[in-house]
Amino acid sequence: MANVAERAIRTAAEGNQVVMIVSAMAGETNRLLGLASDITDVPDARELDVLASTGEQVSAALVALTLQKLGHPAQSLLGSQIRIRTDGAFTKARILEIEGSKLLDTVNGGKIAVVAGFQGIDDHGNINTLGRGGSDTTAVAIAAAIRADVCEIYTDVDGVYTTDPNICPKAKKIERISFEEMLELASLGAKVLQIRSVEVGMKYGVPIHVRSSFSDRPGTIVTGEEGLEKVVVTGIAYDKSEAKVQMINVPDRPGVVASVFGMLAEKNVSVDMIIQSPSRESGSTTDVTFTVPKADLARTKENIEECARSIGGAAIEYDPDIVKVSIVGLGMRSHAGVASRMFQILAAEGINIQAISTSEIKVSCLMASKYTELAVRALHTGFGLDKEPSEETIG
Repeated sequence: MANVAERAIRTAAEGNQVVMIVSAMAGETNRLLGLASDITDVPDARELDVLASTGEQVSAALVALTLQKLGHPAQSLLGSQIRIRTDGAFTKARILEIEGSKLLDTVNGGKIAVVAGFQGIDDHGNINTLGRGGSDTTAVAIAAAIRADVCEIYTDVDGVYTTDPNICPKAKKIERISFEEMLELASLGAKVLQIRSVEVGMKYGVPIHVRSSFSDRPGTIVTGEEGLEKVVVTGIAYDKSEAKVQMINVPDRPGVVASVFGMLAEKNVSVDMIIQSPSRESGSTTDVTFTVPKADLARTKENIEECARSIGGAAIEYDPDIVKVSIVGLGMRSHAGVASRMFQILAAEGINIQAISTSEIKVSCLMASKYTELAVRALHTGFGLDKEPSEETIG
């Protein structure tokens, strides 16, 4: 906390007005939720929010005290005090509006404002929390509300990398990346920034600077597309959190597939990659392959097997041992053959692709999880990301 406070004081000494958004101390939210689960297996969501929000409240008060001890005026503020208005969805609320005048009064008075992240208040006066990673979202939303010049997110890494450095030692830090690319990378497994914080930044045009808590080196700027060199592939992401479900010999008639995915939607199961192809065994049936979060696999099994019986007894196979590997880059919009190049690179390594999904700036391939490191490294090299920024990249 002293390190964080000293950084804030240095920033203020450079002539900046500073608003700090703090999260709970490491492990504190889990500890608080554990206390609730010791009492009941199904805690009331409203009371969970009251409980979990105290972690950030403690951090805000302690950081404000630290700033004061170091000689700089500071004031802690809760979500309810600056009127972070939320939609009332306990444990996963969304921000509707932020009243910025209290914050502006604080910083205009020469103080550093220390705001408890992760929390807001609904129209009935109830405390709402924003879900895991909610302090990032709070920070970007407050930056938008008070029209801050930049929102700096301090984390345990010094920026966004071309891929996971733990898998690929040749990964490079990206100096600037677009909101759209960052959204894709975050949704595909990169865990540097919380997705909702990037969405807010993109919507309101708030530049986000991802920096290390342990050094003063510049990190990665997440910004609009203007001024960015549109390299073909910006980064490689992977995600091991999904499982594959394959329905075999599904009757090939209108409405059958709709009933399958309609049932999953009713059960709030998110479906990602989908492939439908004619069955090998019969011309009147089809095979349907899709992925779901591993956390939802048990619930999916329970419901999909009942659905299979109702539509004619389709066989079902499950495979939780898969990974989704993706390439992301704005340059895909203007370069042909990027997907083909990806498939060639994977084929050269003997990696079989089980499913494919694409967007304007992304191609994702599903494969056996044992190929994760090999695929990431091969793609990183194949698209020129091993090279220094000044070197030519492969188009």
